[in-house]
Parts: sequence; structure tokens; C-alpha cells
Amino acid sequence: MTETTDTRTTETCAGPPQGNRRPDGEDRYTISEVVALTGLTAHTLRWYERIGLMPHIDRSHTGQRRYRNRDLDWLALVGKLRLTGMPVADMVRYAELVRAGDHTYTERFELLKETREDVLARIAELQGTLAVLDRKISFYADAGRALASERT
Repeated sequence: MTETTDTRTTETCAGPPQGNRRPDGEDRYTISEVVALTGLTAHTLRWYERIGLMPHIDRSHTGQRRYRNRDLDWLALVGKLRLTGMPVADMVRYAELVRAGDHTYTERFELLKETREDVLARIAELQGTLAVLDRKISFYADAGRALASERT
């Protein structure tokens, strides 16, 4: 789902909404509230904004950042992209493509498809690593039982 506000487009398909969120229309969060909701640091949030990873963040009349539910959705998606191992430059590129509009669907599709392939390769590698660990654990469990039975 894509939500358009003013002249910017923000993707809101990062997953189910997090708890403790205000209803749309009443959703004005300070940076410290977003820190509490997301676990990200204020420094990280400012950095995301500076590098172009976050869409434009609204400001109060005093210049204080005011995040919306759509910003929390975007941060959830960014968190998932980080977990995939996607390079920050690719995440910024993805954000730029989202803001550019619907005509970038193909580029977004390709970027996410490549990331998915990387994740699947990492999963396969981790499954192989897990199999080695399971064999070692089994070996030591058997060796421990054998030692215990020798002592009795």
C-alpha cells in the first residue's frame, strides 16, 4: 500500500503496526517517543534523515521533529531491510525510488528481488553451519554420556 501526502510518497507495507500507537490524525510523536517505540537512537533517526533514508519529517512551529504513523511504518521496513544485510546505499536508493513514485516499481522490484536472493543464500549458508554445530553438539553429548557411564 502506498500513501501519498503532499508531494511525497511513503510506503507503508512494513508489517503490522507496533503497539502503543496513536490513531491516524492524532499521530504526532517526538523523537524521544520514537526512540522508545522503535529502540533506535535519536542519533540514528537524525542520521537516517540526513542521508535521505527517511522521508521528510514534519516539524512543529518550534522546529521539533514530529513523526507520524507512516514514519513508524517506514522505520519498521528499514529495520527489516537492515536485517537482510542490504547495504545502506541500497536502502537510500530504495527510499529515493519510493519517493519518486509509482513509475519506479520495476526498479524497486529488482532491488528487493536481489536482496531476497542474498537472504536465501545466507539462510542456506546458516543452515549448513547449523548442521555442523548439530553434529558437534551430538558428538559431545554422546562423549559426555560415554564418560559418565565409564565412571559408574
